[in-house]
Amino acid sequence: MGNEDDVTTLIRPATRADADAIAHLHMVSWRETYGRFVDDPDASPWFDVGRRVDMWRSTLASPGVRGSVRVALDRTGVVGLAAAQSTPEPDAVRPEELTTLYVLARAHGTGAAQALLDAVLADRPASLWVAADNPRARAFSRRNGFAPDGAESAFGPIPRTVRLVR
Repeated sequence: MGNEDDVTTLIRPATRADADAIAHLHMVSWRETYGRFVDDPDASPWFDVGRRVDMWRSTLASPGVRGSVRVALDRTGVVGLAAAQSTPEPDAVRPEELTTLYVLARAHGTGAAQALLDAVLADRPASLWVAADNPRARAFSRRNGFAPDGAESAFGPIPRTVRLVR
């Protein structure tokens, strides 16, 4: 669980200046959550912070994305990240998709994930993909009204992901 001294979390739109901190958070949270799916996380490109820095610099420079990405900060800096986007495809299962929601393990239990979800989606209908073998994320999603719709896939080192909708 999170440290009770760090309960105060600020949620704000991400800026280009946050790219390096977001990339670091993205890599650390991926390693904490998905590192068990690879033999050597140090050698895996999925856990390379440099790759993520370039990605987040580009993402946050895009006018279409800017403002849709939110960060959670505590007294130590960025501890969480969330983003949602519209799904313009006519056959999309929901009008929006939660594309990103990561919180450092040390900030679990602080309310940061809930505040991020509320900031990017509120209670609107949406879809998301989650690792089938991620009970914490699945329970959080269930508490927020998401349920599996039967679609499955794989992503990077994650052997099985499931789509959740509400």
